[in-house]
Amino acid sequence: MAMNSILNAADIKKALDAFAAADSFDHKKFFEMVGLKAKSAEDVKKAFLVLDADASGFIEEEELKFVLKGFASDGRDLTDKETKAFLNEADKDGDGMIGIDEFVALVHE
Repeated sequence: MAMNSILNAADIKKALDAFAAADSFDHKKFFEMVGLKAKSAEDVKKAFLVLDADASGFIEEEELKFVLKGFASDGRDLTDKETKAFLNEADKDGDGMIGIDEFVALVHE
C-alpha cells in the first residue's frame, strides 16, 4: 500500500516542501498538512503500516529517520536531532520504538 492511497498526493508534496530544510521538521504540523490528523484511527493505522518498513509492528529509530520517504520517495531523511526529538515525543512507554497505538495517539493529539 502506498501513502498516496490514504492521503492526497498534492498535500503530501506541499508538506514535504514545507519541511525541506534540515532541522525544520515538526511532526504535528506535518501530520496536519498531509491530512493525516483528520483521518480515522483506521487510516492512521494504515499509514503506520506503510512507515513500518520491516513490518515488525514498531517504527524503530532507524526507520524513523526515513519517515518522510514513507510519504514520498523524494522525501528527505530526518536529521539525528529531528529523529531523536520525534522519537522522544512519540515513545510514551520508553522502549525506544513507536508502536501502532502510540502512533495513532501522536497523530491525533
